[in-house]
Amino acid sequence: MRMEQTGHGRLRDRFGRAITDLRLSVTDRCNYKCVYCRTGNEGAQYTELATGDYLRMVRIMVSLGIEKVRLTGGEPLLRSGLVEMVHELSTLRTAFLSDGTATDSGLPIDLALTTNGHLLEPLAAPLMEAGLKRITVSMDAVEPETFAAITRVPRSFERVLAGVRKATAVGFGPVKINCVLLRGFNDHQIEAFAEFSRREGVIVRFIEFMPLEEDRSWRSETVIRMDELVARLNHFRPLVELPQHSASETARRFTFDDGVGEIGIIAPVSRPFCGHCSRIRITSDGKLRTCLFSQSDHDLYGRMFRGGTDQELAAYIRSVVFQKEERHHIGEPGFEKPLRNMVHIGG
Repeated sequence: MRMEQTGHGRLRDRFGRAITDLRLSVTDRCNYKCVYCRTGNEGAQYTELATGDYLRMVRIMVSLGIEKVRLTGGEPLLRSGLVEMVHELSTLRTAFLSDGTATDSGLPIDLALTTNGHLLEPLAAPLMEAGLKRITVSMDAVEPETFAAITRVPRSFERVLAGVRKATAVGFGPVKINCVLLRGFNDHQIEAFAEFSRREGVIVRFIEFMPLEEDRSWRSETVIRMDELVARLNHFRPLVELPQHSASETARRFTFDDGVGEIGIIAPVSRPFCGHCSRIRITSDGKLRTCLFSQSDHDLYGRMFRGGTDQELAAYIRSVVFQKEERHHIGEPGFEKPLRNMVHIGG
């Protein structure tokens, strides 16, 4: 059933950017303790909302012009009732046409999910049947020993590889593989990932290491920057750049000279793309965040819990989004890391 319009026109911030993409963290639990995110300590407290609360937030967001929803965590496949949630979300339709006018007959939203892949093999087919459109797997090595050292989970690589292959087999191809590169830790895997893309028919996306880790150990010299990465890949086999799908796309896209395999490079440190940012986030405890590096959260769930109507919540969302940051300041003097790490913010 279509929701009533809860505002006028698409969501925009004060810099005129249209906000069309939502990252929704449905849990901050995770079964991995990746070195660039977690300290590895036990005893963390976790927060999740009721499924109905997440669904209401997303419905309001879609009525304001959100067109793409990506489910994240923590690890979203740990969330009970996830398949049912995907089914509910798959029924939502975009609220605006390409020219910005409101409509009651828009297209289905673009519904995607990012997972570490550990639990993906048995869930790939049910998620496809429920209406999920795309899957991205976070996978930081294609060598079992390096993979286990990063995740701190023994014998995990084989399970993730089985999940990737199952997702491809049931129709999620091409699956995207996200790899966060850290100098001296997994940068020896670059060429192996290029071979993996060509062999498995997946899109490999390398991501520059960002200061979102729990123990706040980020250093500029740990980052494998885009120019260095392109040179390494060109040495492996000549690259050919592909056109971007849209101005707000975060990855620079490449294939190889024979057209086999695809590589994306997401370079928020060396090549920031803030000027075309179209994203906002909802954390697992219902806070609205306008940037990965925001220093504050906006308590959307709190207002909903206290009885806010859809119209009141929509007005609040508009006011928060309007104040979205112009850009991040990674590596600049005075830069402050966000108080939450990647698990709590949502990847």
